[in-house]
This record gives sequence, C-alpha cells and structure tokens, in this order.
Amino acid sequence: MSVEKINSSNNPTFPHILSHATKVPGLIFLSGQTPVGKDGVVVPGGMKEHTAQCIANLGNVLEAAGSSWEKVVKVNVYLKDMDNFAAMNEVYEKLLPTPKPARTCIQAAKLPNDVDVELEAIATY
Repeated sequence: MSVEKINSSNNPTFPHILSHATKVPGLIFLSGQTPVGKDGVVVPGGMKEHTAQCIANLGNVLEAAGSSWEKVVKVNVYLKDMDNFAAMNEVYEKLLPTPKPARTCIQAAKLPNDVDVELEAIATY
C-alpha cells in the first residue's frame, strides 16, 4: 500500500514529525487544524471566526491532496467549551456543503496552544 504525506503551502507548517494529511489508496486522513493563519498565529475573533479558519485550513489541505469538502466523509470537532457548540455549528452549517458529512463533536480539556476549537477530517479523492 502506498502512503503519501500531504502538506499545504497555504497553512502553517507543523514540526517535522507531523504532516497536514496522509493519503492512502482511496482515503485522505487530515490532521487536526486549529484557528491559525499561515503565519502560525491564532486569527482574531471568537468561535465563529476560529471555526471558519479551521474549515479554511482543512480546505487548503483537501485541495493539496486532490480532494474537496464535497468528498469529506467524516469530521471530528473538538471544542474547549461545549457552550460554544451553537456558534461553531452556525459557521459549520454555512460553510460545509450539503449533505453534511458524518460528525462527532466533543469537549476537550485542552487543545494545542490553548485554542478554543480544532477540526479534523477523513475524505475520499
């Protein structure tokens, strides 16, 4: 089985031990994306802006891997505080194509760089 590591030049780089995604025959496993811009700095704003940035970052990785949001089959959402569920969901509903992929959303005790949201996905290509 071939395994290809994918990185998007439009996203901040991860340490050398990580990649933005791993592509295997038929599937792409996208690493969690946090609300950081290409410069590696958390974008200003609250949950809505942060969710939109996570979705944009995942979109960049999907494109680099030869896929798109229309081919996403599963999304995992990690929230620092489940009280932000409605705000996250409002942006998610607007920005993701219909029908929506399967999704899990959980509250995580702590996320990288103490951000308030992180999204990861699995897609086909």
